[in-house]
Amino acid sequence: MAFGWIEEQALLRRAAGLVRTLRPRPADSPLLDLASNDYLGLARHPEVTEGAARAARTWGGGATGSRLVTGSTALHTELEAELADFCGVEAALVFSSGYAANLAAVTALAPHGSLIVSDAGNHASLIDGCRLARGTTQVVGHTDPDAVDKALRTQDGPAVVVSDTVFSVDGDAAPLGALAGVCREHGAGLLVDDAHGLGVLGDGGRGAAHAAGLAGARDVVVTATLSKSLGSQGGVVLGPAPVIDHLVNAARTFIFDTGLAPAAVGAALAALRLLRREPERAARARAVAAELHSRLTAGGMASVRPDAAVVSVRAPSPEGAVRWAAECRAAGLAVGCFRPPSVPDGVSRLRLTARADLSGEQVDHAVQVIGGTRP
Repeated sequence: MAFGWIEEQALLRRAAGLVRTLRPRPADSPLLDLASNDYLGLARHPEVTEGAARAARTWGGGATGSRLVTGSTALHTELEAELADFCGVEAALVFSSGYAANLAAVTALAPHGSLIVSDAGNHASLIDGCRLARGTTQVVGHTDPDAVDKALRTQDGPAVVVSDTVFSVDGDAAPLGALAGVCREHGAGLLVDDAHGLGVLGDGGRGAAHAAGLAGARDVVVTATLSKSLGSQGGVVLGPAPVIDHLVNAARTFIFDTGLAPAAVGAALAALRLLRREPERAARARAVAAELHSRLTAGGMASVRPDAAVVSVRAPSPEGAVRWAAECRAAGLAVGCFRPPSVPDGVSRLRLTARADLSGEQVDHAVQVIGGTRP
């Protein structure tokens, strides 16, 4: 049988307790949600949902084609201009997902003969971009500028350093200032994925690069997603205009992919405008994360200090993490469950989302449930 090996792999996953299953959620779930990436609580905000509905009524249910054919609307251009202005960069380019944006940026900025220096904790989309790029990839230790410096010393030609700004597993932040300094010493570019920083870090949520004083730098390119803090769907690359022009002409996930659906564009634009009016949402998300970490740590749990809105709590084993998450769910709390092979260090965790719209009572409930169900 041509695909008989698939069943063998399934048996191995079941034996290791690593089977993943889909769990469709109802629209009116009674669970307190600390599992999603809706950091600012905007996915169901009336202005955001109305922005999506209005765009769908105006432009239709889909983009109808790639961005270079019929898939670019005036709304796409409007969102790109406002994202670039908000983040303090020259230009922006919107993609159908954050994953597609990362594939585009890495592959287009790492031609044959170049060196890609990639953090060991990077997201799968950056890793896949490195695998698809024509340059040579060297993986270095997590958040280690000295290791980056050592790697760059081996390269005479073009080089780009690739890193998340906030890592999705533990919520720790990359040392962007130090990385930028090392890159400049060697004439390398810096490409950072701000999926978990946009909307949470920086002045009014303008992102990690903005917070590090790198917004608008000619040697820094930022990617981000519209599906986390902005409560919508899609991705974006932000940076110097020549880089964005290059992506339009060279990035395969832009050229050959259908454009982002108008409803998602409208929702993201509404969320961005809402964040401009209510910049305190960013600080509130960080404050909730700090409170969750402090109280869970005080309760004897191993929680990594969050640098943004991701809070992780270590579990004793993959099986223990799965049971812990299931017991939280039974008690009315949805949490993320990270276990191998999703975690590169092999340490299983509960992953919590600190949301700006969580009340004090909801934070109390979350802490009580997590502490009361731990294995």
